[in-house]
Amino acid sequence: MKLATFAVETPVGTVERIGAVDESSENDATPAGEATLVDLTAAYGATLEAEGEPAPADLARAHVPPDMIAFLERGDRAIADAREALAYATETDAERGPSGATLRYEPGEYDLLAPLPRPNSLRDFMAIEEHVQNSMDGDVPDVWYDLPVFYTGNPDSVVAPGETIRWPDYSEIMDYELEIAAVIGKRGRDVSADEAQEYVAGYTVFNDFSARDIQGEEMDGRLGPAKGKDFANGLGPYLVPADDVDVLEAPMTAHVNGEQWSEGTVDEMYHSFADIVEHVSQSTTLHPGDVIGSGTVGEGCGLELGRFLEDGDTVSLTVDGIGTLEHTVVR
Repeated sequence: MKLATFAVETPVGTVERIGAVDESSENDATPAGEATLVDLTAAYGATLEAEGEPAPADLARAHVPPDMIAFLERGDRAIADAREALAYATETDAERGPSGATLRYEPGEYDLLAPLPRPNSLRDFMAIEEHVQNSMDGDVPDVWYDLPVFYTGNPDSVVAPGETIRWPDYSEIMDYELEIAAVIGKRGRDVSADEAQEYVAGYTVFNDFSARDIQGEEMDGRLGPAKGKDFANGLGPYLVPADDVDVLEAPMTAHVNGEQWSEGTVDEMYHSFADIVEHVSQSTTLHPGDVIGSGTVGEGCGLELGRFLEDGDTVSLTVDGIGTLEHTVVR
């Protein structure tokens, strides 16, 4: 199941909804935003209505909230209800749910947003040794092996799939990063690595856009990154429940204007997602909607390759089982 956040126009304005891809409308080559989406709240309401439940629309909003963070707060129950709603919508000819709610939206009838348009928090790690070695000319500090290191990103800088990104005026060196992000789905504190998987709701593709020149300058001051990472974080196109994708084995690629620049998998992680969750949650509370980046795969960015993005370039990051996240960068 591929979960999505999308926007539709209504008589009262633009409304955000939670959906899932109708797999019969998608194949490996289907671009993000070109598949049929099932409105999960409406579809769950339709299942309740078919069962004769009273107030099905109200119950549906409680069981499958039309907001991703509220959805994640219900944990496994919401995912189970979403599966039931998707099955009902794909097995029936019904077009409307309670109060006439639309069950399916075709391409062109919706705008695909990041699955978490505004995450609760955003932390990005540097957990893959080859990337660290390449980025630091082989001089990996001892502390990197001792604990997972990360920076705290800007959750207000998330950009939608397909959105054009204006490069910041203070930078001349544009770069992408090929990553996977884990999305937390359960509140917890001081979580052990053995329990960590229970707290991961699912995974999405993450493009940690980087302004390399200002990043280098500010980190020479022994703080950061800050402005080098502050302006654009790509998440999407979908959020896939943890049980539906083997992220360690999923092939990952980065293409620039159709040319493959990078490939890899996150089974290269020196620090696992479980170790990362344990580290982050030490004396800190995790919340549904927290986003945790894996860090870049080896040779997963221009910095490692000695080549950078140019004005007008289109970057496409693909993770098998999740989808392709595409953005164009402009000055």
